[in-house]
Amino acid sequence: MNRLIGKRALITGGTSGIGLETAQQFIAEGARVAVTGTNPETIAKAREILGSDALVLQGDAGSVADQKRLAQAVGEAFGQLDAVFINAGIAQLKPIEAWDEAGFDRTIAVNLKGPYFLLQALLPILAKPASIVLNTSINANIGMPNSSVYAASKAGLISLARTFSGELIGRGIRVNAVSPGPISTPLYGKLGMSNDDLQKTADYIKSQIPAGRFGEPGEIAKAVVFLASDESAFTVGAELVIDGGMSTL
Repeated sequence: MNRLIGKRALITGGTSGIGLETAQQFIAEGARVAVTGTNPETIAKAREILGSDALVLQGDAGSVADQKRLAQAVGEAFGQLDAVFINAGIAQLKPIEAWDEAGFDRTIAVNLKGPYFLLQALLPILAKPASIVLNTSINANIGMPNSSVYAASKAGLISLARTFSGELIGRGIRVNAVSPGPISTPLYGKLGMSNDDLQKTADYIKSQIPAGRFGEPGEIAKAVVFLASDESAFTVGAELVIDGGMSTL
């Protein structure tokens, strides 16, 4: 319970789901934490759950300008960062003919462009050593129908984990990725589907998981704690797949 004592961490998308659970585990392990979100209701709830020592900030994960403001705010509050969990993301599942340019651009902005420029903006305040963990997705590795744009955005993050690991290790910065399978989080309630279609989709996805269930946010958070801690000091450019066996089918 003391693996992150003295560490300062930023978790994007940290006001719900995997991000919020990870923030709680980071705090339990001794870290000082900043989280971001967009929804005023979840932001207020996160402040209540995480306590007054946590820094909770509102921002658009797809806005390059907001990423620069976020880096400045965290730098002013914490001085430096020892760990960063890039977790904010959106998912839309629909066939290729249903996509338009605006929807495509929004997914890429939030899931790939925003994270890229956030990491760029954070470079001056990253400690040496520091750990960056990118939340990707098993969808980048399997051919799941209707996930084309989402999967492409997450495949880009996996690529960044590898290229940045080589580019930044000389600065003492480790970069790794976690690739969750289906997790029981509010993300699946944001797919823009009717309740009936959402249930059918959830049932189909569950049928593809050898473990026979959706994962829990805490199961991903534990992996992120490990990658953020000094226990993983020799883990660089890795993708940790946590999918209940889904990618083995």
